[in-house]
Amino acid sequence: MTTETRAVMMANQIAQNISAHDAAEAARATADHIAKFWDPRMRQLIFDHLAEGGADLVPAARRAVEILRDDGPPPPQSDATLFGADRSDAG
Repeated sequence: MTTETRAVMMANQIAQNISAHDAAEAARATADHIAKFWDPRMRQLIFDHLAEGGADLVPAARRAVEILRDDGPPPPQSDATLFGADRSDAG
């Protein structure tokens, strides 16, 4: 699995885990999570993937990346992102 494929998979998993919310809320929460927990290199990978067409991104994940690209990080969407602002998903 390539690093780009892994970033797409992770963005989709986050969006799907939050999908109980309405679509706009799920996208904002996914954007918040990516902004807070992803290493800058991972964020750049997903931005580059979107610029190349964003193949395989589920709608909430695609919208989350668009939010980050166009507007920057949204305000915190959950207690988890308030608590974990100094942590990363990168391992």
